[in-house]
Amino acid sequence: MHRIDVHKLADEAKFNRFHALVLSWCVLIIIIDGYDLAVAGIALPSIMKDMNVDASTAGFMASSALFGMMFGAIFLGTLSDRIGRRWTISICVFLFSVFTAAAGFASDPYTFSVLRFLAGLGIGGVMPNIVAQMTEYSPKTIRSRMVTIMFSGYAVGGILAALVGKQFIEGYGWQSVFIAAGVPVLLIPFILKMMPESLPFLIKHHDDTHLRQVVSRLAPDLRMEAHEEFLLPAEDKAGGAPVRQLFQDGRGLSTIMFWIAFFMGLFMIYALSSWLTKLMAMAGYSLGSALTFSLALNVGAMVGAISGGWLADKFNIKYVLVIMYALGAVFLYMMTIKTSQEVLYVIVALVGTCTTGAQIVAYAYCGQYYPMAIRSTGIGMAAGIGRTGAIMAPLLIGLLVSLKLPLEQNFIAIATAGALGAIALAFINHRASASTHHDDAVRDTIPPLREVPV
Repeated sequence: MHRIDVHKLADEAKFNRFHALVLSWCVLIIIIDGYDLAVAGIALPSIMKDMNVDASTAGFMASSALFGMMFGAIFLGTLSDRIGRRWTISICVFLFSVFTAAAGFASDPYTFSVLRFLAGLGIGGVMPNIVAQMTEYSPKTIRSRMVTIMFSGYAVGGILAALVGKQFIEGYGWQSVFIAAGVPVLLIPFILKMMPESLPFLIKHHDDTHLRQVVSRLAPDLRMEAHEEFLLPAEDKAGGAPVRQLFQDGRGLSTIMFWIAFFMGLFMIYALSSWLTKLMAMAGYSLGSALTFSLALNVGAMVGAISGGWLADKFNIKYVLVIMYALGAVFLYMMTIKTSQEVLYVIVALVGTCTTGAQIVAYAYCGQYYPMAIRSTGIGMAAGIGRTGAIMAPLLIGLLVSLKLPLEQNFIAIATAGALGAIALAFINHRASASTHHDDAVRDTIPPLREVPV
């Protein structure tokens, strides 16, 4: 009987149509997820006018989805390690499609907020599962790039929300852009049919038929015989308590450091997305210029995600991230120095590169750090706890703005988060990562595994 290490098989596979299919589905789901997250902000002015609510109530309505995302990332990330990734992703798509569409029929702020919270469960829950899926099925040499390319779908979703809003809100009302979000529920049968299941889940449940189908598509050149045995390294085998496993095998401190880094990264992102336009307007720039700063921030984020993924595949991903977070703090501080508007646009773009761009690379690192069996749980817990930073950021910066402190202190507060995030990442024990464990196991032992041509 031949034994095949599926972890090694996935690592060494050459990019083929199967990988392209997984990437396409993940990008599509992230685009839909990005649309559902952005749609409330696009429609908020119209909602405020229609429901006759003030700014503080509107802020609560907009943030209700963020609370849902926090719980969704934690609980639905863990769920996939129990019921499988295809079903969990499908549940998430159902939640954010149906409840975002339902919010289009809300007539008061309380009903709207409850429906957005429920949609947020799916928006937040799908992220760790999609990252885990892309990480698991990406060849090792291009893994970070695959994850960061996938995450660029968020920007596409945001742009799509803006275009749909511009086209339909004025003629058909704000409800139209929410109701349109219900269409992706039709994709669920196709997700269940075409999206591959997690390899550890199939091995754990002895689903040999589906396992062989996935392996044959993952490595078409592999010649399988009738009695192949598919194995996982010890660290990739699922146990009974995935959350507890985040703290085992030397991962405890690193898990806490990931949580801190995600908190700080999401704090920076949401502080800037919520307040950058307002802060630049307060600095004396026209509204048009202030909105251009926001555009520069997002362009920088796209560049940071793709270039950061490329660097992470070429060098040690941990130190690429430490440098990106630290540079984010430096560039944020540079925004307090008086300079020309053109130079300031460049600085803001670099801030986007080293905040949103860095956070996307952080998702890639988190996915690579944990073994396959607890990967969704690890990313989900980091994203969920980090989401508290996203919730706190608009409130804290709003408080600083209301205190009428010097404008520079707002940027210094955001920069401090970048510095703390870099320190947390520096304390991660990279030697305890899944890939390092597996490489050491392959090097230090001679397992009776058949060499597989891929």
